[in-house]
Amino acid sequence: MQKFIQLWLGQTASMIGSAMSAFALTIWIWESTSQVTALALLMFFTQLPRILLAPVAGILVDRWNRKFLMGSGDAVSALLTLTILLLYISQNLQIWHIYVAAAVNGVFDQIQQLAYSAAIATMMPEKHYSRASSLSFLASYGASIIAPTLAGILYSVIGLSGIFTIDLATFTIAIATLVCVKIPQPAIASNPQPTRLHLLQELSFGFRYIVQRPSLLALLVSVSLFWFAHDIGAALYSPMILARTGNNARILGTILSAAGAGGVLGALIVSIWGGPKRRIRGFLLGMAGAGLSKIVFAFGQALSIWIPAQFCSSFNFPILGSSNEAIWLAKVAPEVQGRVFATRAVIVQLASAIGLLIAGPLADRVFEPAMQPGGFLAAIFGGILGTGAGAGMALLYAISALGLFFVAVGGYACRLLRDG
Repeated sequence: MQKFIQLWLGQTASMIGSAMSAFALTIWIWESTSQVTALALLMFFTQLPRILLAPVAGILVDRWNRKFLMGSGDAVSALLTLTILLLYISQNLQIWHIYVAAAVNGVFDQIQQLAYSAAIATMMPEKHYSRASSLSFLASYGASIIAPTLAGILYSVIGLSGIFTIDLATFTIAIATLVCVKIPQPAIASNPQPTRLHLLQELSFGFRYIVQRPSLLALLVSVSLFWFAHDIGAALYSPMILARTGNNARILGTILSAAGAGGVLGALIVSIWGGPKRRIRGFLLGMAGAGLSKIVFAFGQALSIWIPAQFCSSFNFPILGSSNEAIWLAKVAPEVQGRVFATRAVIVQLASAIGLLIAGPLADRVFEPAMQPGGFLAAIFGGILGTGAGAGMALLYAISALGLFFVAVGGYACRLLRDG
């Protein structure tokens, strides 16, 4: 796994810088609008191009050099970060600029992530798939520990411009590391006479591949339902904490860092342990654990509840995520993983995008007004969730967390998924 670890280290540095920028932009947008919808739209516009272009991205990953595609993703992200930085310095930055940058970045980030996922199978034997996936979670959650704490402290000192400058430096590290690592390229099937029919077959290949394998289809449905419920809560997470703490960026950063610590511990355990032999059990138990932890988080109104609940929630994600990824890597042939994983990404991200789209309006127009003193839901839930700013978001977050738990229970009840 030596070559993969070298690649992983460079990508981890980039993830830390990007997570710092994302945190700083969250604070800036919330301070500018005080609307959940504005933050949810940022997440939505990041997802939208992924949904539209993922099938094409999958063909590119199976046909083009995966190392080149990963490098292109890093380079475009760096260029977009520089553009936002210049707009901010010149005092011309508007929220729609950020939405456009997020959409463009989403296209290339989708290609990069597919190339990275597909590269795993060519860089190591199957016995290390769970470990490699857990290292990816370790990078993500490691960034979640470092980035929010640093960004929460530095935001008031060096501002958005300073944090974006740090992000640009980490992109340089990622690209330099990628250049030094050899990524094997699987054999590419020749197609000397591409036709319109062939292109349609290529675009639909991943869907047909999954439908023909009922256990993979059941897994995809379960994952999609999970992320639909999860991302309703994800859209509410930061604004809920900011609303309940008077826009305290350091408190938000502390909670996000606790989440990162839980994720890192979970990823370390999986990387050492290798994951459960029955990977589907790890997937379903992880979902159930995440759902229960998030229910507790929703009912909390202080750091003493938020920190341990979020720690426990994130602890489950490397287990469920690495188990899920290992199943796909083992059941899908390496030469078609780009197209199949692209189809998986389209379905999951579509479910996620729907969750993001409905979360903002539900929070701003329904749940927040209803949980103000005298609101029609405040009389029912005010005693356990409180009332006022953030209470409506907390109620909606609790509903989404219940959804996560019920998806896991439903998975256990589905024999096709449980025994697939």
